[in-house]
Amino acid sequence: MRVLVIDTALDACTAAVFEEGRALGLRSEVMARGHSERLGGFVRDAVAEAGGGFEALDRIGVTVGPGSFTGLRVGLAFAQGLGAALGLPVVGISTLAALARSADGGQGTTAAVIDARRGQVYLQLFETGHPASEPEAVSLEDAIARLADRSWRITGSGATLVGGEVSTVTAPDPAALAALTVALDPAIHPPRPLYLRAPDATPPTRLPGQARPVVSGA
Repeated sequence: MRVLVIDTALDACTAAVFEEGRALGLRSEVMARGHSERLGGFVRDAVAEAGGGFEALDRIGVTVGPGSFTGLRVGLAFAQGLGAALGLPVVGISTLAALARSADGGQGTTAAVIDARRGQVYLQLFETGHPASEPEAVSLEDAIARLADRSWRITGSGATLVGGEVSTVTAPDPAALAALTVALDPAIHPPRPLYLRAPDATPPTRLPGQARPVVSGA
């Protein structure tokens, strides 16, 4: 199976084409913002490098979060649009599952931890490649308590926050994304955003050009 994988969930922009576990075309760059400007070119170049064009693809995989709200929307919109245009199934991949797979190859006991700021982390536990808990946004104290019961391999940007060593895996590995894209059922894992808490931004209290409300007694 030849798959295209797309990741814009964290601090990287990645597009890669894999077939039978082998990378045929790969474009990836560390970036905190600017995914929308780079993703289209990355996908074009990765597919061109792989050869065969877009018609040679069988499936698309895209990270669905948790992660950057803006980055997630960029990747999801692109993957869904491309899948609709090509008539291809699109698989939604949890960022936490991808981080765990990147660290352990689907073996052992692994805790995927992403720094969620504001004293929280996104946390999910995995055993031999299968979820051992639900993905959650939890406080640092709760995360540390949950990981104290056994020896976990800890991966992700929040590793040091919960007492683990500095993780070398802070963004999903393209090979891990490809493996999950092949293994997961698109009907069970659709490309829908996985938001574990509300966005930090708040809606405006008035529309552009609208007069400020008059405060009584001012």
